[in-house]
Amino acid sequence: METASPYFIGIDSSTTATKAILIDREGKIIAIASSEYSFETPFPLWSEQDPQLWWNATVESIRQAVKAGGIAPQDVKGIGLTGQMHGLVILDQDGQVLRPAILWNDQRTQRQCDFIREVIGKKEFIQLTGNDALTGFTAPKILWVRDEEPEIYRKIAHVLLPKDYVRLKLTGEYAIDRADGSGTVLFDLARRDWSSELIQKLGMQREWFPPTFEGTAATGRLTQAAAAATGLSEGIPVFAGGGDQSAAAVGTGAVEEGIVSISLGTSGVVFATADHPFIEPEGRLHAFCHAVPGKWHLMGVMLSAAGSLRWFRDTFFKEKISYDEIVSAAAQSPAGSQGLLFMPYLTGERTPYPDPLARGGFVGITVRNTFGDFTRAVLEGVAFGLRDSFELMKGAGLSGIDHVRITGGGARNPTWLQIIADVLNTQIYTVDSEEGAAFGAALLAATGAGVFSTVEEACRNTIHRMEGVKPGENASLYEELYGEYRSLYPALKDGFHRLPKILD
Repeated sequence: METASPYFIGIDSSTTATKAILIDREGKIIAIASSEYSFETPFPLWSEQDPQLWWNATVESIRQAVKAGGIAPQDVKGIGLTGQMHGLVILDQDGQVLRPAILWNDQRTQRQCDFIREVIGKKEFIQLTGNDALTGFTAPKILWVRDEEPEIYRKIAHVLLPKDYVRLKLTGEYAIDRADGSGTVLFDLARRDWSSELIQKLGMQREWFPPTFEGTAATGRLTQAAAAATGLSEGIPVFAGGGDQSAAAVGTGAVEEGIVSISLGTSGVVFATADHPFIEPEGRLHAFCHAVPGKWHLMGVMLSAAGSLRWFRDTFFKEKISYDEIVSAAAQSPAGSQGLLFMPYLTGERTPYPDPLARGGFVGITVRNTFGDFTRAVLEGVAFGLRDSFELMKGAGLSGIDHVRITGGGARNPTWLQIIADVLNTQIYTVDSEEGAAFGAALLAATGAGVFSTVEEACRNTIHRMEGVKPGENASLYEELYGEYRSLYPALKDGFHRLPKILD
């Protein structure tokens, strides 16, 4: 009797939806399902979400994916998890959620970040965790609850990240992977585990934080209740997985030193795998553990990449037009946009300027500038912002970059791809995998279940590099323009910081 192929599910609990992707043992995508939800902004700078939304969406997406795939539920042999990083989920001793989760894009914790730098020391904190204390991270969120909601703080018994709340609902186990864990900035980065000393100095309790696991490790099995809810079989192993950026790197094959990936979505992420921890001394890059066992990564994040193009379209066109129409106008504009430069700091910035008050702008406008110039300037400004991360990585000592892979919605446009190749002055490649983090989580599960011996083998067998785009004749011009672009933020920073005070 022929045995059915094993199938694996990757679950991605993002900010706006939970996606479930079903793959077979060859890495072929059998089905994809997604369930959407919203988040709340009850006050300026706040961003919160009810964790129950993730669980409801997980149940719905799993059921839809299995039904669409036409497979028997008992043939699912593993589940991998990923999701939005840095979100704070706090529970009491009975595992009940104490307050809505505070999300990665919440900006309320500047005072707590200053406290961390004062108590630990900025340089010492960066050397230990690989990161500066920034408002998006988890540690300052815990301190905010301590300062602003002391009655809730006193009830904390467990601290989880978003996808690990889903894990708790699936398995009844408290656990976290080391990639996502390092994004709390409560990790000793080199040791790949919680820093008990740091946790103690910040006045937190070590017992709040769950055991940590490499991305391919099993962290529990599907409970009877979770099996009934999802329609799957009781006892299916649930694997550690990783935060969305490290899982997305697995999903695009960026798992070996020398491969750098660019994710050109709403935000822009430059991701480089390393065999040992690299730390940028000023904390302008993020250094985290990778979801690949025993590896680390450097990551630069610009907050408004393709989001800049979306803002440009939605703000200046009452009648919505397609991105293809907009970018076709940019293709008619000369390189350099007739002297027009764009700063893509529309929602503040993370890399290279960790400044929530950084602002965007067009500089160099003349009466000669056309619609195409403005559009091309946006594309070029985002490309310059991506290059900032590459320059910081080189400065941190990362070398031997063999090739660059690019994914995300913006990567589908040949004009933008060519601009990025020219600005970076390097060949860039697309890949045949477009499902990112959820696909990466499924590959981590398949590896943990023994289908592949290593994550690297899983990626080599399932993800293939497509034809590259080489830098062209505009590369030398962009080299000069990049220098001018780099001069803009330092010149305008003081004004950016004064404007909110004037308006207040």
